[in-house]
Amino acid sequence: MEVKNRLGMHLRAASTLAQTAARFKSQISIVKGKNKVNARSVTGLMMLGAAIGTKLKFRAEGGDAKEALRAIQQLFEDRFGED
Repeated sequence: MEVKNRLGMHLRAASTLAQTAARFKSQISIVKGKNKVNARSVTGLMMLGAAIGTKLKFRAEGGDAKEALRAIQQLFEDRFGED
């Protein structure tokens, strides 16, 4: 998924993403280059340094993985409600 919001993965966007990921039982990770972080970790998400235009890969494992990825995709499509 591509970061489309103007401010990138800043604190509010990272918090929103972590809260969304926490609603699901599946393990969700985000990969940027060689860095892999837990989607529930605001600190990890911030450390990715994902500015606008950054492409991130998501992996989810568990019974509700598809639903989790759909919810996260919707956040990105909605630009975290910023634009």
